[in-house]
Amino acid sequence: MTSSPSVWTVMLALLGVHLAGMGVFLAVPVLAPAIAAEAGIPAALAGVHTALVYGGALVSGPLAGAFIRRLGGMRVLQLGLVFCGVALALSVVAHPLALAVSALACGLGHGPVTPAGSHLLAQRAPANRRSLIFSLKQCGVPAGAMLIAAVTPLIAEAYGWRAGILAVAAFLVASALALQPLRAALDADRDRSASLARLRAVWASALGSLAILRHLPVLRRLTIMSALYGISQFCFSSFFVVFQVEALGVPLTEAGFRLALAQAAGVVGRIVWGLVADRVGAAPVLAGLGVAAAASGAALLLAGPGWPGFLLTLAGIGMGATAIGWNGVFLAETARLAPAGQVGATTAAAGFVFGACMLVGPPLFSAMVQASGGYSLGFAFCVATALIGAFLARAAGGVAKP
Repeated sequence: MTSSPSVWTVMLALLGVHLAGMGVFLAVPVLAPAIAAEAGIPAALAGVHTALVYGGALVSGPLAGAFIRRLGGMRVLQLGLVFCGVALALSVVAHPLALAVSALACGLGHGPVTPAGSHLLAQRAPANRRSLIFSLKQCGVPAGAMLIAAVTPLIAEAYGWRAGILAVAAFLVASALALQPLRAALDADRDRSASLARLRAVWASALGSLAILRHLPVLRRLTIMSALYGISQFCFSSFFVVFQVEALGVPLTEAGFRLALAQAAGVVGRIVWGLVADRVGAAPVLAGLGVAAAASGAALLLAGPGWPGFLLTLAGIGMGATAIGWNGVFLAETARLAPAGQVGATTAAAGFVFGACMLVGPPLFSAMVQASGGYSLGFAFCVATALIGAFLARAAGGVAKP
């Protein structure tokens, strides 16, 4: 009989999944100045890439529950990573249509990743360490972004931007293979008889999970908060490098290094906020992070070519620790408040709302840049979404599990 891995083994495996998975979101935006120069498109359209990734995730995310039942959470993660690797590699064609198809396909592969991870972890995480464990798992997101921001510009400088993209694609596939030893034990609960033949009906049924948010107002408020915080997070992550290169004249490698530092702050933040949330509760932590993210975004709004480099670095680190550091606490609180046996469905429903807002947020940032000729209006948008999210987080405070 196969022994069941510990919660810490599962957490580390999922951390690695998120580490690799960030490649689908950031490899192209980080290298956008180089790609745009060859493809003949504005680098500020990096926000459209992010939206297209989330567009793909909106299609596959609601199917996560059905795939998890049939294949198991670990197999869903493996297939998603491989699919993402192949899809990302398509972007080396450098044609606008290929870039769009690549982004959409990356989203299709990534959509079920977070629900599958929550399914595997929620049943093993002890209640008194839930926020910490989920936050540690989610550290893979900023850690992956840090790795991509630091390494891909260096690879691009030495071997060209295509080498940077292909290195990330290979990392995605290798990560899927590394999960295989855990598959048998972690997917022992899969139902081999569950049918995937009627995907339209499955998708319609999966969308029914949105009713969870309709019936539980606290989860609805937290989900809207997560979408607003996500706009700040992904607009910052997608545009910080391009902003520095285009508006401030910073070299690509230096701009990427500053984003890497910001993502490192996100790693530390996710651990610290998870520890704090286990002690004082999730709502006050989430509300405070929104206010702090707004303050950091305001600093970027004011930044100009004359700013000292260390101030720009500090503003980026502030955004990393707050606008990137909130996610683990939110997912743990979602798992806590979810109806019994519906953690995966609830996470998928929250992810659907999150993804829908990502279809609007980053492209709107791009439109603001194109219309105004600068980045101040876009960063003001980030400040506003963070403050509204903080208000919703505070309103969700003090709610016990239904």
